[in-house]
Amino acid sequence: MNVTPWDVSGEIDYEKLIREFGTQPLTQDLLNELEKRAKKPLPTVLRREFFFSHRDLKRALEKGFFVYTGRGPSGKMHLGHLPPFFLAKWLQDAFDVNVYIMLSDDEKYVHKRDLSWDEIDNFSLDNAKDIAALGFNPDKTFIFRDTEYIKNMYKGVLTLARKITFSTAKAVFGFTNETNIGLIFYPAIQIAPTFFEEKVSLIPAGIDQDPYWRIQRDIAPSLGYEKIAAIHSKFFPSLKGFSTKMSASKPETVIWLDEDEKSLKKKIMNAFSGGQPTIEEHRKKGGNPDIDIPYLLLYYFFEEDDNKIKEIEAKYRSGELLTGELKLYAFEKIKEFLKKHRENKEKVNLDKFMYSGKLAKRMWELDLNLSGRK
Repeated sequence: MNVTPWDVSGEIDYEKLIREFGTQPLTQDLLNELEKRAKKPLPTVLRREFFFSHRDLKRALEKGFFVYTGRGPSGKMHLGHLPPFFLAKWLQDAFDVNVYIMLSDDEKYVHKRDLSWDEIDNFSLDNAKDIAALGFNPDKTFIFRDTEYIKNMYKGVLTLARKITFSTAKAVFGFTNETNIGLIFYPAIQIAPTFFEEKVSLIPAGIDQDPYWRIQRDIAPSLGYEKIAAIHSKFFPSLKGFSTKMSASKPETVIWLDEDEKSLKKKIMNAFSGGQPTIEEHRKKGGNPDIDIPYLLLYYFFEEDDNKIKEIEAKYRSGELLTGELKLYAFEKIKEFLKKHRENKEKVNLDKFMYSGKLAKRMWELDLNLSGRK
């Protein structure tokens, strides 16, 4: 198992990650409190435990929060990229909070040596449309590219950079003498948006991003700001099984947001299954939904009805529901989602999210100068 901001590989042990990263498990009591404060049902990614760990979620609920998350625009988006945005959208709807979404084009340029600026720019705008198409409020959501917005953040970024020693960055991120200095400087940039408001910055993201937040929590009090709170998601496994996560570098392992119907059906029908080799054996022994990728796609994301997902699980375990039937049901559900997503994407007015919406206009007037606060 290897989990860093730039590489996630191997079979993931989430209990071990909680211990090693020093986070807290997302308990049912805390989820109940979140639902009570939200006054609406939890989304599937929470009530079915796709988000499994947190830092200071209770404090964020008590003190008030805004939401910050992001996307590294190194390619097209696929289903595995969506869980933090699903949760960010739900938090915005439930608590009427601002959402800030960073497109870390700078980090991708210094890390991905095979990408040109033109490619990154194109991916950034396409990714922004995919994110906005999930239904965020354009007047309470700010989507920004680091290379464009850096002029508004730069004083704050330098204030943060002056507080982060190389020894700290090296210890947290594992930088070596071969690491380029662009990547070494980048943590100060990713941390900067956690200071966009005086409230707690609540960050839904994969746990691979947690090293940045550990540094933020060390330096925020010295600047007179709140430490971040975070909710950590799991990594959705590859269509080929649990040995790897969905990865854009391996197209056969992912479902793209622009996947056409023919390709989608082929991928779902060939996805790793928990069923038995033959119909006769499946009827006798039943299937294992715990390792079945199409079932897990339904369970975590695409079947909202709790009674329906319980029925599917029971029938699959008993052998009444065949693997092919389960896969066809998952295909129809995902096809419906992708069709609606494409329609929404065509209607997105990206200018409102990035420049002309209420929050965006306010953010373009911001000068993030942190040095004078405390």
